[in-house]
Amino acid sequence: MLGRKESCASGQLPMTSLSCLFYALEEWTIVELLKKYIFHLIIASLTISAILVFFIVPLTIVFFIYLTNILLLIYQRNNELKADPLSDVWNGVRKTIAGFWDIYARIWHGYELHGVKNLPEGPGILVYYHGAIPIDYLYFLSRLFLWKKRLCLSVADHFVFRLPGLRLLLAVTGVIPGTREECLVALKKGYLVSISPGGVREALFSDESYQLMWGNRKGFAQVALEAKVPIIPMYTQNVREGYRMFKERRFFRQLYESTRLPFTPPYGGLPVKFRTYIGQPIPYDPNITAEELVEKTKAAVQALISKHQTIPGSIWKALLERFDKRRKSD
Repeated sequence: MLGRKESCASGQLPMTSLSCLFYALEEWTIVELLKKYIFHLIIASLTISAILVFFIVPLTIVFFIYLTNILLLIYQRNNELKADPLSDVWNGVRKTIAGFWDIYARIWHGYELHGVKNLPEGPGILVYYHGAIPIDYLYFLSRLFLWKKRLCLSVADHFVFRLPGLRLLLAVTGVIPGTREECLVALKKGYLVSISPGGVREALFSDESYQLMWGNRKGFAQVALEAKVPIIPMYTQNVREGYRMFKERRFFRQLYESTRLPFTPPYGGLPVKFRTYIGQPIPYDPNITAEELVEKTKAAVQALISKHQTIPGSIWKALLERFDKRRKSD
């Protein structure tokens, strides 16, 4: 037997011209529907692929951070640890964690650290530029611990302490809310304390121009003067080329200012070259005000940016710097 298609094509069966016309329209409609759905499927696939490309590395970092916290919990349970999270009892697992992140830093960003000799033997306040993701700062903490067996306490935004499942990791790595009293106690105990005056606002709304966004913040300077400790500027080259934020929009800026929560997701994760530079310390001076100390610190951080960063930042140049072997870590 011959089907409808063969009938219309060969004319061997009596079919009217109208029947053939209806059949042709039916066939054409099915083809068009298939084309339409295939087109939408291709668009959806490309969209998902683009999202993965843009966000896969930041999501991987988040995964590793939570994995690190799980390993800490296992370590704590197996060793029945109840000691102060900042005590030396945790140094063994700290070294393991630091080693993992240092390997990651070397492989993915060819990470280098310069100027460690500028860190004081005693207490001090490190002030640094905040990238879209402070992964460069995590690299710095890891290498500092591996090289010097030294723990640097980190002042973090309050929203960090609301993140679920990270309490032990934050405690063992020395992340603190950063009240005046806590910072003073830490400095009196001889710790280095680090802070980014720009904080989340700088992370969200600065860009490849590397603009400092400190506002009127001067608490770190007041603490430094009260504790009589130096301030040490620090900056990581190409941090904005590795990870970026979408261009500022008024809605997201207003949303952040009203909630103080970072709703804008970072993207990127390109394996650009990262070099962290620690500048010359600004010594304690009893004859200057907190406002003057803020300006001196801002100028010192800006000087590091001007010296070591191409402005505006260039992703291609930052990638090519992976092949520059002239500079090594201290």
